[in-house]
Amino acid sequence: METRDLLTTHQTLAERRQHVERIADEFFDGFEAVEKIDRPAVSFFGSSRVPEGSAPYEAARATAALFAKAGWAVVTGGGPGVMEGANRGCQEAGGLSVGFNIHLPHEQGANPYVDIGMTFRHFYARKTMFVKAAEGFCVFPGGFGTADELFESLTLIQTGTVTHFPVVLFDSAYWAPLLDWVRTRLVPEGMVSPDDLELLTVTDEPAEAVERVLASWTARNGDA
Repeated sequence: METRDLLTTHQTLAERRQHVERIADEFFDGFEAVEKIDRPAVSFFGSSRVPEGSAPYEAARATAALFAKAGWAVVTGGGPGVMEGANRGCQEAGGLSVGFNIHLPHEQGANPYVDIGMTFRHFYARKTMFVKAAEGFCVFPGGFGTADELFESLTLIQTGTVTHFPVVLFDSAYWAPLLDWVRTRLVPEGMVSPDDLELLTVTDEPAEAVERVLASWTARNGDA
């Protein structure tokens, strides 16, 4: 991986300059891909390891289908698991399905339900596009990568880097221990403001997830 080489090896000035140029090119190509999305969009996150038929896969599929029927695009990491479920549900409902994949040493194959796709070599460029493209996040059960996207989105909101950006957590039982830790440890110790919990919506219903994101968008844009 290029990023691993950059972080772990010493490079000449020319090599560093070439690497920075490739990063810039990837950002540009990513922004160009985002420009192809001709409607409001929502980014989905969740485990790549869950199979078709599992609760997270099918919940993402159902939620994405509702977004598609509402005229929205669905953006994912383009891989298997929850990502595939969301892209599939969106495409099956006639929506615009977007997948921003990543090149890894152990390949994460792209799922076949993507209308607009791009494979990135740098996580930071890819993560920027998830935010750039979206009016909100829907976060399904997942591991480290999913938690990374969740906490990064909350940090961006906290710092005012993005505004009016709803974050929906799907599967209340899955997220309950994490939220309890925030309430009982981080808030009392002053690490997190109690108001910060208001940044999140927790649901078990696809329709509620869609309604939360659409309500935020409508509040800002009217019926446009």
